[in-house]
Amino acid sequence: MPSQFAAYLRVYEPLAAFDRDRQRYWRRYLEEGRAVGPAEGPGRQRVSVLEALGAGWTRLPDLPEEAYVLQTEGGTLICPWNLRVRVAEAALIARDGVPAVLADAFVPPALAGVARTVLDDFRSGAKVLDHGVPRLHEHVATWGVPLRWFLFVDPAEREVSTQSGRRMLRYRTEIGQARRRAHKGLAVLRRSMGDAPITEAVAEGTRWLEEFHPGSMVELDYGGLVHLFSDEALLGDDSPELVATGIAGLARGDAEAAAEAYEELIDRWRQIQLMERCN
Repeated sequence: MPSQFAAYLRVYEPLAAFDRDRQRYWRRYLEEGRAVGPAEGPGRQRVSVLEALGAGWTRLPDLPEEAYVLQTEGGTLICPWNLRVRVAEAALIARDGVPAVLADAFVPPALAGVARTVLDDFRSGAKVLDHGVPRLHEHVATWGVPLRWFLFVDPAEREVSTQSGRRMLRYRTEIGQARRRAHKGLAVLRRSMGDAPITEAVAEGTRWLEEFHPGSMVELDYGGLVHLFSDEALLGDDSPELVATGIAGLARGDAEAAAEAYEELIDRWRQIQLMERCN
């Protein structure tokens, strides 16, 4: 069973997207056979983070620089984990909007201070790469898939398996395709809904996609969520198609069709999210 019921949105970049030091590092990483598969990666990330934090959660040491690797006809693509930055970001998010006494109990001030320094260094460009600003290659969502992620993929790109030990559902697409879908959907949402939260969420995702090398691949991986679906439900999941139907309805002014697709999608994923309360 998976270490967590989570889905993942990843971008794999070609080696040319990284500076020379990183290129050398990732080549050695590949030559040494250290690449980790998406199936075992989340559990390995979790163990690495917990071991590095220590029992007191008072430090944020360097974490292992690892990555998912994808072999394509065009060459090798890398999706770095960026664990140290992601842990720092998660630590500060956990404190946000929480009373100080609770925030300090979950994320001690010492760890929060280190986390702010790590994020400030990252965002200031201390580690700027050849192709733009520093960027995180993987986003994680627990107990569901953010609806905006479905906008980036197409049903024809689905890969699914219900075999024991190989259960999975994922979509992979060229980043150019994902960007075009994102921009098209964002334009429709802005015309029909204005500055609604969903519009800003899609805009944020669109900006994120623009950070990467044009030769990249985008992957939407259901991860451990596949274990919450029956075989029939997993094989029949058409969430990206429902999102596309909703966007098409908005584009032609058919609010009823858009609402119907949205409600079906929300109801499906609400059933998954409700399982968190039973966990």
